[in-house]
Amino acid sequence: MEKTNNVTEFVFWGLSQNLEVEEVCFVVFSFFYTVILLGNLLIILTVYVGHLFKSPMYFFLNYLSFVDICYSSVTAPKMIVDLLAKSKTISYVGCMLQLFGVHFFGCTEIFILTVMAYDRYVAICKPLHYMTIMDRDRCNKMLLGTWVGGFAHSIIQVALVVQLPFCGPNEIDHYFCDVHPVLKLACTDTYVVGVVVTANSGTIALGSFVTLLISYTVILVSLRKQSAEGRRKALSTCGSHIAVVIIFFGPCTFMYMRPDTTFSEDKMVAVFYTIITPMLNPLIYTLRNAEVKNAMKKLWGRRVLWEANGK
Repeated sequence: MEKTNNVTEFVFWGLSQNLEVEEVCFVVFSFFYTVILLGNLLIILTVYVGHLFKSPMYFFLNYLSFVDICYSSVTAPKMIVDLLAKSKTISYVGCMLQLFGVHFFGCTEIFILTVMAYDRYVAICKPLHYMTIMDRDRCNKMLLGTWVGGFAHSIIQVALVVQLPFCGPNEIDHYFCDVHPVLKLACTDTYVVGVVVTANSGTIALGSFVTLLISYTVILVSLRKQSAEGRRKALSTCGSHIAVVIIFFGPCTFMYMRPDTTFSEDKMVAVFYTIITPMLNPLIYTLRNAEVKNAMKKLWGRRVLWEANGK
């Protein structure tokens, strides 16, 4: 069948059709996005200025914050602008790029969280060999693997969608381009594509989640052999990791571990993993990590001292 594509742009329904609700959402999500940018940039700055990137845990945390900024920036600015716009449109090319970005950065974040769990496993279960196993060369290779894995996943998702014909309607019941809402608009049977999309996303989400559960279970079991102080420090660090994993993987599993269907709750669930999670990550890691808090105190102390000397 020859591909016919009469659609040059898509129209979003957005979060709500109620003008008053959209105005409130504009204020709320503008604040959320500002917190995402400032919070994650603060962590990146703290890790860099405090030379914490020499530690594998903070090396990966630094890139997690960078990915969070990119991930939310794929959808949040467009959504915020659309909340006050009469016509919420996006070009076909822009839609495909947004779909690519969401899956690229989302999948990369999943892999970085998995790598961070492995880092904690080595640090707690094999402390004497930690610096040998997690040397800089291996950390760089693991980080490269997360980016390559995210790219491969997103290319598959986009390749499955761009080969489909779109001849109208062009209205997407969502606030950004994601695979399932876009597939509903295709002028052909998308059953096979939907199965492949679900298998691809579901395998990554479920596989990574199971890996994370096993890792943290092994870590928690091994903590029984640690001293009380060692257990406290390890639980503090792992607690923040587990919290991030739950709030990120819960909504992702709901969205992608199911057949090619859409629900009315999808938009609210998507808000959670595209905006709420990137906003909470800096707060979780900062509030539960003494080393990051100390580095921030030194950073701000140094700035106050610099300003005082400048005056």
